Amino acid sequence: MEDHITVEGRIKTVLPGTMFRVMLDNDHEVLAVVCGKMRKRWVRLTAGDRVRMEMSPYDLNKARIVWRLG
Repeated sequence: MEDHITVEGRIKTVLPGTMFRVMLDNDHEVLAVVCGKMRKRWVRLTAGDRVRMEMSPYDLNKARIVWRLG
């Protein structure tokens, strides 16, 4: 099983299909999707929310949002 990179950032843009443009703390922009548990629990995300994400070490342009920080 591969290790995920855990990063934090702020949602910049809300895109259709539960996708988001997120600006990381190091000024890198990624395309993020909501994880299944957040989708199941109907967690709402808007522009400006801080989120915690998991990224694969093989593709640093995509991420999965796993937690909303506020």
